[in-house]
Amino acid sequence: MHTESRVKRTFRSAWTGFVQFALRDNVLEVAVGLIIATAFTAVVNSLVSDVLLPPLSLLPFVSRNLEEKFLVMRKGPHYLNGYNTRKQAVEDGAVILTYGAFIDQLVNFIGIGVILYIIANIYGYFSKDSIIRHTVKCTYCRKEISSKAKRCPMCTSWLDGREDKETSALSPPMVGHP
Repeated sequence: MHTESRVKRTFRSAWTGFVQFALRDNVLEVAVGLIIATAFTAVVNSLVSDVLLPPLSLLPFVSRNLEEKFLVMRKGPHYLNGYNTRKQAVEDGAVILTYGAFIDQLVNFIGIGVILYIIANIYGYFSKDSIIRHTVKCTYCRKEISSKAKRCPMCTSWLDGREDKETSALSPPMVGHP
């Protein structure tokens, strides 16, 4: 009986600790943010693949199946007149450089970056609180700090010129003062 109550207390304590950890505000915010980011990534990937890449495929040096573009670096044992797909080349044991897939991912990355930048600017315009933080380098320690900072958080130097003025008690007395 005593052992059973101790097991219940231990379990209840562990469960309470888990709930306090898992349901804290910042953990939930991160979880919601990741879910939204996943959905947003799917939307932007669709935007890039279904809206931006088709007009680009009209260019003479780009085709519709950009991700299927590859270069055969070493032929497989059953190579005759070339490979039609990356899958066919890999199954034959060929060594291939899939530059089309890289270009496709690069375009997706740039597209996501541009869309996020536009959304951040729109949010900043309507909320008057910018997500994009502008930075400058501290003149003393050369670390990136907020452009609105009055004092460097890294080296604690004042950025308004106080550090350049002579304020030492050991400085020579000024002429005309006792």
